[in-house]
Amino acid sequence: MQGFYALSMGAGADGALDRKTKELIALAIGTTQRCDGCIGFHTKALHDLGATRQEIAEVAATGAYMCGGPALMYAADTLRAWDQFSEVT
Repeated sequence: MQGFYALSMGAGADGALDRKTKELIALAIGTTQRCDGCIGFHTKALHDLGATRQEIAEVAATGAYMCGGPALMYAADTLRAWDQFSEVT
């Protein structure tokens, strides 16, 4: 697990792409892979980084466009996760 943690820290660090952009990419992948834990984790990170609901919706829509129907169903889950995190703050 330490190796994966180190990988995630390196991949998520600011570089040519900033952390928010990388989190948006990670959320798109998590959505298209139908990973509930990924959706929650990356949506929370994006909420904390100041992303907007519109940015989340566009990421979910792009994932659905690229992966078809199954991703579309999880796109709705992604927006529900955003709404839940928004209610907390």
